[in-house]
Amino acid sequence: MAGVTNRYPEKVLQFGEGNFLRAFADWQIQEMNEKAGFNGSVVVVQPRGSGKIERLNHQDGLFTLYLQGTKEGQEVNEHLVVDSISRGINLDQDYDQYLQLAESEELRFVISNTTEAGIRFNENARLEDRPQEGFPAKLTAFLYHRFQAFSGDSSKGCVMIPCELIENNGPELKKVVLQYAEHWNLEQGFVEWLHEANTFCSSLVDRIVPGYPKDSGDEKEAELGYRDELMVVSEQYYLFVIEGPEWLKNELPFEKAGLNSFIVDDLTAYRERKVRILNGAHTAMLPVCYLYGLDTVSQSVNDEVTGAFIKEMIAEEMIPAMKYSEEEMKAYAQDVLERFRNPYIHHFLSSLALNAISKFNARNVPTLVDYVEKKQKLPQRLTFSLSALLYFYKGKRGEEDIPLDDSSEIIEEFKELWQKVDSKELQLTAFVQDILSKEQWWGRDLSSISGLTTAVAEHLKVFEDKGIKAAVLEVNAAFTK
Repeated sequence: MAGVTNRYPEKVLQFGEGNFLRAFADWQIQEMNEKAGFNGSVVVVQPRGSGKIERLNHQDGLFTLYLQGTKEGQEVNEHLVVDSISRGINLDQDYDQYLQLAESEELRFVISNTTEAGIRFNENARLEDRPQEGFPAKLTAFLYHRFQAFSGDSSKGCVMIPCELIENNGPELKKVVLQYAEHWNLEQGFVEWLHEANTFCSSLVDRIVPGYPKDSGDEKEAELGYRDELMVVSEQYYLFVIEGPEWLKNELPFEKAGLNSFIVDDLTAYRERKVRILNGAHTAMLPVCYLYGLDTVSQSVNDEVTGAFIKEMIAEEMIPAMKYSEEEMKAYAQDVLERFRNPYIHHFLSSLALNAISKFNARNVPTLVDYVEKKQKLPQRLTFSLSALLYFYKGKRGEEDIPLDDSSEIIEEFKELWQKVDSKELQLTAFVQDILSKEQWWGRDLSSISGLTTAVAEHLKVFEDKGIKAAVLEVNAAFTK
């Protein structure tokens, strides 16, 4: 790969080697290095698997980022080589390197993106495991080793910036870390050090990152003149909001670098509009549009039938369920739809499918619940989307298998229940009742919402009898009456 790499002190530990953090956080760190003297590099570890870690090290941490879309009012298609990653550590093979990093004087920040399912307590994770199971357990072990290595020095704490799209992601991560400290019987001094020396910030991230350009990778590599297995395509737009203390502005010089990133006292309004509208629309369109036969976000928004479904779902259900200015939310939604239509971006729906149940729970269930409370009726399109999500987990689009990517527990539960439905051992209503009542999935018993179980079961029957295309046409027609 062309370009000279710059190596900076390893200030950042990053949990997640995926497309998003590389195109979002690692690009911004490079911008701060070049424009604001941040003088720091990133060490990446994997939350699960290790394939990208090996490819990352093979490419010396380098990857090409294509930024495509509207910039300062102009359509811009540009690329650069990001060099802010110093190395990746394969935790399955090189756990000692991970512990050595915990002993580093220069390390200061921890960034993560392990999806909404990532910040959870797992009672089976043990301190002596190498590595521990789950991101928070890995982080707790790392921080405990750092605490021991520096004898509890209060100046050696870290700033945690989780980017998982859950509410209060900083405090939630800290809560799980403290659970592990108790579960592993770690000394009180470590708990006090966690509170006094470390900062857990909540954050809000916003950038559409489709990832590797499957449809144009060969063409782009021919243009570049080199092979890049970690090439990433992203839109130009981005927003990073961190809820943190005032002193953090000196350590993260976003403003000096001219970045659209901010450290604020309260990010609630930023988070709700982004998670509920942009992320919520992504997650809600996934099962509907994918089963309809479409493959990308832009196809889904531009299609006459699914596009109307998405637009009206945002305007008539998502925005009315929120407590913020309707005018501001409509303007934001219009910007979101334009971003979805970005002609440069081929954002595959399949890339949205990872942990889709927990994503729907975090992004769409609060809207559904708030809408019911406010309007005393079901949001019909969101209910339809929830129905399509349950059908999506049947694992079939016509004759084509859907590669489900979720926890083994969720996939196996759906497989078993759908087999019972298909063999007539279980009625659709009972199937829906079983799924919606799983409080461990939804954080509440969704079957207790008046009419929801019946409505979802009726949609599923139409899917089974007529197919998803007919169902979407019917539901659109019903909404316009």
